[in-house]
Amino acid sequence: MKKKLLGRSIPLLAIIALFMMGGCGYKPSSHYIKNVFDDTVYVDVIVSSAEPENAAFVKDALHNMIITRFGGKVVPKAQAESIITASYDGTTFTPIGYDSNGYITRYRANVRVKFAIQTSKSRSFQRSITGTVEENISASSTLSSNLRIEAIRAGMARALDQFLAYVASQGALKEKDKTK
Repeated sequence: MKKKLLGRSIPLLAIIALFMMGGCGYKPSSHYIKNVFDDTVYVDVIVSSAEPENAAFVKDALHNMIITRFGGKVVPKAQAESIITASYDGTTFTPIGYDSNGYITRYRANVRVKFAIQTSKSRSFQRSITGTVEENISASSTLSSNLRIEAIRAGMARALDQFLAYVASQGALKEKDKTK
């Protein structure tokens, strides 16, 4: 009896939640992003001499973001209506945890990424974003080196998410200005 009741209430709650979000004027971030970016986007990643292995990661992550979250198309530069340029601007590692012997056991990685955006819909703008990640560190130096790269990539992923939020907020402001 309880199983049947629970099985029916979950879809009902989902339907109620959809009506509430639709009724309050909720719009996904991709709606606002379309106010900033055009449908065709070119991604340019400036390769850092300090971290060249992460350039491909950033480019792939931006391509994925454009296709899945913006609903846009990644095209060659000659066909693009919008251009995103991303460059790695360095990482700082700060120890935040120590063991009883004074060795570092946890650190914070602050990864800085600069974004420059050129679009035909709006003015061009630049934004420097810092992605922060906290990680544990192990005693093995080879493992620590791999963890360092993973921390940088996780920080870059967070910076990309923050970039998406920033662009969505710019699109929301642009939409608000249109309605005035």
